[in-house]
Amino acid sequence: MPTQQELIAELKEEARETAKWTGREQFSSRVLDAMRKVRREAFVPEDAVESAYVNAPLPIGCGQTISQPYIVALMTDLLDLKPDDRVLEIGTGSGYQAAILAELVGEVFSVEVIPDLARRAAKVLAAEGYGRIALRVGDGSLGWPEHAPFDAIIVTAAARDVPPALLEQLAPGGRMAIPVGEPRGDQDLRLLEKDAQGKVTSRWVLSVAFVPLT
Repeated sequence: MPTQQELIAELKEEARETAKWTGREQFSSRVLDAMRKVRREAFVPEDAVESAYVNAPLPIGCGQTISQPYIVALMTDLLDLKPDDRVLEIGTGSGYQAAILAELVGEVFSVEVIPDLARRAAKVLAAEGYGRIALRVGDGSLGWPEHAPFDAIIVTAAARDVPPALLEQLAPGGRMAIPVGEPRGDQDLRLLEKDAQGKVTSRWVLSVAFVPLT
């Protein structure tokens, strides 16, 4: 099975291969350092530990998956995160993406609709030293208005359309990475940016396949 070091090398190569679409020939050193530091094996089921550093999504129960490491790195990199940023994640899942974010920014808020996954993620995150991440169970399409605005928002499940509440909660100058499309159909990873006047622009980044946002 691949090692973490081998996975990082693969991520660098895939970034180069997809740069003509993503605009990212290489991921930032901060993102790669976070990918090195967070132990993906802690966030996958016991029977999948040997596959933890395969560059592929893995099932985590409840019909959900832990995202492919390349997609985690890409979506994180697209946000151009700064150390003092406040980030909202929609779809806690295993907690792996939240841990990556916590290595990069000051505050992470994460919403998960499935209670069992939220409880499991909270336990693993605390055990791995990420207990300061704020978690809640709820409808991710509504965001977390009590803590808005956010400098960045990352959505780890596919929505048919960009939820209006998330756009409202994105701060001026903020970025959102979100897969948009039909459940188990054609989906596009999009990067949305809100300028200082509140105008939102969107660009296609890559064709992707995510579980649906529920």
